[in-house]
Amino acid sequence: MGQNLALNIAEKGFPISVYNRTTSKVDETVERAKKEGNLPLYGFHDPESFVNSIQKPRVIIMLVKAGAPVDQTIKTLSVYLEKGDCIIDGGNEWYENTERREKAMAELGLLYLGMGVSGGEEGARNGPSLMPGGSFEAYKNIEDILLKVAAQVPDSGPCVTYIGNGGSGNFVKMVHNGIEYGDMQLIAEAYDVLKSVGKLSNNELQQVFSEWNKGELLSFLIEITADIFGIKDDKGDGFLVDKVLDKTGMKGTGKWTVQQAADLSVAAPTIASSLDARFLSGLKEERVEAAKVFKEGGFSDVLSGQAIDKKRLIDDVRQALYASKICSYAQGMNLIRAKSIEKGWDLKLGELARIWKGGCIIRAVFLDRIKKAYERNPELSNLLVDPEFAKEIIHRQSAWRRVVCLAINSGISTPGMSASLAYFDTYRREGLPANLVQAQRDYFGAHTYERTDTSGSFHTEWFKIAKHLKI
Repeated sequence: MGQNLALNIAEKGFPISVYNRTTSKVDETVERAKKEGNLPLYGFHDPESFVNSIQKPRVIIMLVKAGAPVDQTIKTLSVYLEKGDCIIDGGNEWYENTERREKAMAELGLLYLGMGVSGGEEGARNGPSLMPGGSFEAYKNIEDILLKVAAQVPDSGPCVTYIGNGGSGNFVKMVHNGIEYGDMQLIAEAYDVLKSVGKLSNNELQQVFSEWNKGELLSFLIEITADIFGIKDDKGDGFLVDKVLDKTGMKGTGKWTVQQAADLSVAAPTIASSLDARFLSGLKEERVEAAKVFKEGGFSDVLSGQAIDKKRLIDDVRQALYASKICSYAQGMNLIRAKSIEKGWDLKLGELARIWKGGCIIRAVFLDRIKKAYERNPELSNLLVDPEFAKEIIHRQSAWRRVVCLAINSGISTPGMSASLAYFDTYRREGLPANLVQAQRDYFGAHTYERTDTSGSFHTEWFKIAKHLKI
């Protein structure tokens, strides 16, 4: 990521110095710069000469592992920095660490930014989505570079904007990654239903996802999914995807997103279910044994005698995937808004959707609809009630329900789609069974309750009344 971002900056005509504790990485970067067009990139093997090579006021972008390595890098570099210089952390850092560092740097007269960078290695080289937050002065010092380095979307401009104060850039990137977790899980479930119930081959799956990428689901993740289904195994027969172990890794941003949702009392069941799915995928050995225990249940053969209409199934799954995706993004946007209110960041949700349209992992044509929804109503309480999205969900809900029911009856887990559907069904209902839960809480803990017919808080001696009625 760091190497590619440096080459991207140099390619845009900005001379850049690079430094890494591992000198071979510095030399490798310099060599790449020569091969890729004699780019104005200069390597240094020690921090002092690296810092002194940079034009004042200096701007240094770090891309190192979050946590202690960031603090150590700052400690190493700050010895040689002067007042007015700026440090930018481009890693996936916990937002409170960024706020702590910004205050510490300010005491030394230094500026600090926490900047989310999305797009992977390819995005870093050719145009990422950038989410800088922290010192506005620091942002202005580097704005001209970021505007050229970021992904460029013809109808909406560079995929970068000043996010807001403090750790807002890191927080927005964190939620972006949480949404990414949800997106990937929903796509995996669509694949599972099509493969396990529809019996689609990898060639058919490639065709389906390629076709989906021409319509409402057009996105980076759908595009690469289609590519994956077409790649043969270079170490044996068949397709590579079938040889990949079904254990999903993670680096923590999805967990942080779910933890923040809980802290802020924001429902994010689709994102949470995607995290749970990763936890369960890690129990490979246990799942192998469980499969033996429950083999006699015949869960996988529930529908073995039924004919499946492939064409209808494919269309239903497409609609279910899209409807579920709306719910996942709605949850992410609500989480960002809740944190913005708590911290006073004044984040613009439509602008965030705009900078995610290119460069980043969740880039999709769908994001333009989100941008327009918040332009229509900046105070929109939930994407689900935007008139356009509401129509789309209503139109797709029958197919969505068919897919979830089919999966359940087939013994196939669709936690993301099911959680999205439950979120929609809960949100759209005027009355919920929460009245019973609140009555239970008052019964055993005297937590009180409100009434539908009058204002105020009430407590009832449920136990005494119930005991009397039993006499």
